Amino acid sequence: MADRDYPHIVVPPPGPKAMAIVERDAAWTSHCYIKEYPLAIARGSGVMVEDIDGNRYLDFMAGIAVASTGYGHPHVVKAVQEAAGQFLHICGSDFYYEGMAALCERLAKLAPGATKKRVFLTNSGTEATEGAIKLARYATRRTAMIAFKGAFHGRSTGAVSLTSSKARQHAGFGPLLPDVHHVDYAYRYRCRHCAEKPACTMGCVTSIEQDLFARHLDPHDVAAIFVEPVQGEGGYVIPPPGFLTELRALCDRYGILLVFDEVQSGIGRTGKMFACEHEGVEPDILLTAKGLGSGMPIGAMIVRETIDKWQNGAHGSTFGGNPVCCAAALATLDVVEQGAMANAAQQGERMLAGAKALMAKHDCIGDVRGVGLMVGVEFVKDRATREPAPELVHRIVELAFSRGLLLLGAGKSSLRLAPPLVIDAVDVDRGLAMLDGCIGEARGG
Repeated sequence: MADRDYPHIVVPPPGPKAMAIVERDAAWTSHCYIKEYPLAIARGSGVMVEDIDGNRYLDFMAGIAVASTGYGHPHVVKAVQEAAGQFLHICGSDFYYEGMAALCERLAKLAPGATKKRVFLTNSGTEATEGAIKLARYATRRTAMIAFKGAFHGRSTGAVSLTSSKARQHAGFGPLLPDVHHVDYAYRYRCRHCAEKPACTMGCVTSIEQDLFARHLDPHDVAAIFVEPVQGEGGYVIPPPGFLTELRALCDRYGILLVFDEVQSGIGRTGKMFACEHEGVEPDILLTAKGLGSGMPIGAMIVRETIDKWQNGAHGSTFGGNPVCCAAALATLDVVEQGAMANAAQQGERMLAGAKALMAKHDCIGDVRGVGLMVGVEFVKDRATREPAPELVHRIVELAFSRGLLLLGAGKSSLRLAPPLVIDAVDVDRGLAMLDGCIGEARGG
């Protein structure tokens, strides 16, 4: 990062080499792929991404919060290379190797709360969600699940049944998993219970008992409540203090398991190893993935030992806990614990303050919220009505890409600011200045 040779656009993206890849991709890949914008990456270093035409970008989205240690971190790359040189695979469900035992032990000890944990390793966050659904039903002998509006838990059948992000993620796939119920998330800016009130009323939690349990669902039929301590795809929504505590108390009253989906918010992104630590709440099951392997495909389900009731052979995974991925995860945890997590807290404060300064300048920003390097900037057509402005967000993302800043939207009309955890103050400020210019141009200023 010393020479700061980024952002640098040498040819308007997508350049000719990128276009060739885009066209080839369009001819052969499944129609379901989203493709946010025509970025054809060739390499990366730190917070810099270079495309195949030589354009260099400042990354403010980390491959959807996956590149936690940045691109090509030497400690992670070395660990991957060394592990690959030993052996690429042996099924961790059936055999033993040190990396799997070491990673499970480390995650169990890092997990919030004093109780002993056990760990099941997966290939992804979605697979971790699927495992949690199965285990929750197995452990409780109950069937119903509660999740939150705006949630994203994955796209396989069970996980997408919990997901409540976009209707197109459900369309045409029914019937989905039965007995799943969605309730309001603690989205203070748009909460139907308290958005117009001076303080949070926790109506989103009390309504579970007063409405859902009173009218529709016996709480003793509920196996688990799945919740993101910070809602990711829903708009980088930070719930008010007390939300997770109240959910924990609710679950304890009825013997319901509390599952924290920290796939996007975990592994140091919020300035603590897991976002739930900000409130000091211990879940029964914690799910993590994304940033755990710095880009290598690995996730985990971390479970209180008293909940790990399923029998030998009840669950498994051929590739979950792949030895090369375990090496990447162990190295990632080294980097996170040895400075990246503290940096996320420090630079996150800077980024949040900078985003609030942009809000003071641009009246199209209705709300700014964040914790660590997980900052949401919500755009509106009018601050009084709070009408979402999705077209404006799309335009800002496109403009930023053309200028060398990588952004992603979230929710109806928010930007997520989620750079690698190794970003420094200079790049935080540079990225925010670029965003400032893009907002002005997108609004015709």
